[in-house]
Amino acid sequence: MQEDNWLAARFEENRHHLRAVAYRMLGSQQEAEDAVQESWIRLSRSDTGSIDNLGGWLTTVVGRICLDMLRLRRGRPEQAVGEHSPALTDHDVPDPELEAVQADSVGLALLVVLETLTPAERLAFVLHDMFAVPFDDIAPIVGRSPAAARQLASRARRRVQGAPEVPDTDSTRQREIVGAFLAASRGGDFEALLEMLDPGVVLRADDTVVAMGGAVAMVRGAAAVAETFSGRAKAAKLALVDGLAGLVWAHRGEPQVVFAFTVTDGRITAIQLLADAEYLREVEVTALEA
Repeated sequence: MQEDNWLAARFEENRHHLRAVAYRMLGSQQEAEDAVQESWIRLSRSDTGSIDNLGGWLTTVVGRICLDMLRLRRGRPEQAVGEHSPALTDHDVPDPELEAVQADSVGLALLVVLETLTPAERLAFVLHDMFAVPFDDIAPIVGRSPAAARQLASRARRRVQGAPEVPDTDSTRQREIVGAFLAASRGGDFEALLEMLDPGVVLRADDTVVAMGGAVAMVRGAAAVAETFSGRAKAAKLALVDGLAGLVWAHRGEPQVVFAFTVTDGRITAIQLLADAEYLREVEVTALEA
């Protein structure tokens, strides 16, 4: 019991900071509170004896939780962007650190701009530029190398500052990998697919794709995902999905299903099949082949 009380006290010492991180990530006070509460649940179930830096550990955990929430929001959006970037009143803000976020001269405007970023860009930018989290710590959260995490933050920073996007080597490499994946899928080359997939790869499909009857909600493991794609994806085309290489299946020029890829150290670690109508209206898709 004494150890539990000590852990709860240490968590409370970090609560204000975690709330500020989550609010910057999510733009919603209620979602930020939910993320912080989930971080406490995960802490209470963890072996705290192996945690050297509790504050850093909690910041990383909250980052992971927020990233999952942002990806779910983009995959199955239920609210308008503005509802995630509220103008808070004094009554709404429960602590000084969130008041500081609100009082920031670019606070609300920045939240609106952050809504235009991909979840990974937003996390990398917020954690590094606003809370000084090293890219070595950010990289495992977004499932990329430290160099790729740095590129995510740089791309986000340019968009926040209104600068034009410029290509980077990571996006070029992703295009090569996704293009090779598409070719292997079309050709039914199971071994080639297996080679490109991380052993722990996860394939997720949103509710709309599942309702189409063409996929199950989740497939785990390289062999299972390779089997799912082998000899298929013949109608899919290579495309940029929010600036990164992915695939799109379109009908009469209108995207019907978007295939979003996460590539880590040269292997595909996650694939999302997204067809929600609201998502398709928000996502930026640029075809790369006729």
